[in-house]
Amino acid sequence: MDEWQYLWDHFKFNAEQRLKGFNFFVLLSIFADGGVFTAIDRHFNPVLLVLLGSFIIILALVFWLVDLRSQHLLRLTIPGLKQLEKEFPEHSRLFANDSGCHGKIVRYSTAFRVLIFCQFIFGAGVVVYGATQWAC
Repeated sequence: MDEWQYLWDHFKFNAEQRLKGFNFFVLLSIFADGGVFTAIDRHFNPVLLVLLGSFIIILALVFWLVDLRSQHLLRLTIPGLKQLEKEFPEHSRLFANDSGCHGKIVRYSTAFRVLIFCQFIFGAGVVVYGATQWAC
C-alpha cells in the first residue's frame, strides 16, 4: 500500500463513519422527540418527560464527543493529502483549494454542531418542563 492510498483510505473511512454517525443521531433524535410529544399529548407521568429529556441531553453530548473524535481523525490526513496533491495540476488540488474558501460557517461541522446544540437545548427544556409538571 502506498502513502496516497493509506491517507485516502483513512480519510474516506472516517468521513463515511462521521456521516453515518450523524445520520444515526438524527434518527435517534426523531424517535426521542416523538416520544416527548407523545408523552405531552397523552398526559403521561411527568417523570417520563424528565427521563426522555435527560436521554436527549445525553444523546446530544455523546454524539458531540463522537463527532469531535471523527473530526480529529479526519484532520490527521489533510496535511498529508495536501502534500501529495502538490503533484497534481492546481485545479485538481481539492483539499488545498477547499481550505479557506468557505470560512468557518459554511461547513458540515457547523451544521452538525447547530443541530446537536439545538437537540441539547430541547432536551434541557423537556427536563425543566417535566420537572415543573412533576412538582405540581
